Amino acid sequence: MNEREGAGAPGGSAGGDVRRAVLDALATGPITGPELADRLDVSRAAIWKRIEALREAGFAIQGTDIGYRVTSVPEYGGEAIEYGLEAPYRVEYHDALPSTNARARELATLGEDRVAVLAGEQTGGRGRLERGWHSPAGGIYLSVVLRPSITPMQAPLLTLAAAVATTRALREAGVDAGIKWPNDVLSRETGGKLVGILTEMEGEADRVSWVVVGFGVNANVDPTELPEGATSVRAEIGDIDRRAVVQRTLEEFEALRGDPDAILDAWREGAITLGERVRVETPEGEVVGRAIDVETPGRLVVETDDGEVRIHAGDCEHLRPV
Repeated sequence: MNEREGAGAPGGSAGGDVRRAVLDALATGPITGPELADRLDVSRAAIWKRIEALREAGFAIQGTDIGYRVTSVPEYGGEAIEYGLEAPYRVEYHDALPSTNARARELATLGEDRVAVLAGEQTGGRGRLERGWHSPAGGIYLSVVLRPSITPMQAPLLTLAAAVATTRALREAGVDAGIKWPNDVLSRETGGKLVGILTEMEGEADRVSWVVVGFGVNANVDPTELPEGATSVRAEIGDIDRRAVVQRTLEEFEALRGDPDAILDAWREGAITLGERVRVETPEGEVVGRAIDVETPGRLVVETDDGEVRIHAGDCEHLRPV
């Protein structure tokens, strides 16, 4: 496993903050070492070390008369995601992890906030109800650590926001994606599963201590490596820029979670479940009918022969092709 600077070591968060500040400064244009040192209140030697670390991470950085200038960015990785990212996340990148959600939970218990754990592949990923989630190299495996000021009843809104954010990012990349209740993103064309989302939290009755939102995207992966019913971006349109998709996902997610009133409307706009005849397996039994709406904080409203039923959680199956 390869772990970039700032990931998991004592003082890593502070180191990551300085790294992010340097990346943000470089992204706005040429800047001299003395200017960077003054802006960040560190020594010029410390700035030089940061620049060298970025070069070792794959950045091409020229030292010119008007300052440091980035001429190329690595294809993927923590620093690559943070460069030009318009969302306040520190990115901890690993070539491989058993589970990004598990690592994110570790960081949450250490008091971390707004950290995005990213892995090149997962060796022990899982989905809802402890199901396995195959995570070969080429996918996007991302878990975000948050300490939001919400109650446990409001937490499902974050899952809806995550689905909307990923769908928007994929659509910008050219994928015709839509949301299937409660937490999957499918190809509108083939109906295959592109994305799974898993939200975990810890808290008390009236407040949340932390939330971890995990995103698993079948991006640049051969469909033969995936389970039945799943598809990949590669199979739909070919390979995409994973760096851009992760950045847009984080940016959209952050914007949405800052505006809870907009989440439901955005979810409805991107949904493919609404209007469909569905079968939902719930802890109380099976519900069959037409999905007509989603309500705060994520309840699915199904119109059945016996009237409307509101479902808080369950496995949803579309009974006719999307």
